[in-house]
Amino acid sequence: MNRTKKAIFQSAIKVFSTSGYSGATMEDIASNAGVAKGTLYYHFKSKEEIFNYIIKEGMNIIKEDVEEQTNKEEDALKKLITMCKVQLKQFYVNKDFFKVIMSQVWGQELRQLELRKILEDYINTIESYLKEAMNHGVVKKGDSSFMAYTFFGTLCSTAVYELLNTNKTNIDNIIDNCMEYVLKGIAI
Repeated sequence: MNRTKKAIFQSAIKVFSTSGYSGATMEDIASNAGVAKGTLYYHFKSKEEIFNYIIKEGMNIIKEDVEEQTNKEEDALKKLITMCKVQLKQFYVNKDFFKVIMSQVWGQELRQLELRKILEDYINTIESYLKEAMNHGVVKKGDSSFMAYTFFGTLCSTAVYELLNTNKTNIDNIIDNCMEYVLKGIAI
């Protein structure tokens, strides 16, 4: 991503996060990015195109970070734990991006349908880690697709917890607690 597109990427995330999709304007994105409106339109034809770009690129950043970190692990369970830690840290560091995702996941507009496809692709990545862990006997066998969605939902809920309790939490403790509950359950 070149410098201009990176500035637009970061600006759009900030503007969508603070103003919402409906309240965001091309002018706000350009101004916040420090580029002329014409420069913005040179790279993107519409607000929806910018939105789709930031979602694809943002999720690619998370996915690439997960892959890079999990490739360092040999053990299937450690890969799963690493995937969780990386995702939660990404959500922690990129709160505005997470807010944009969560604010747009429920609707029926084209951008929201595209967002769900991108999330589905990411959840399929989670499923592949779960299947590997099942095949190695470190996670009980079951419906890997449902487990992946549940796992993703748990990670999102954990991110919301951290978002709402920012002053009371330590991200490393949150990650450790989340992994403890996910992998061992909440039963006594």
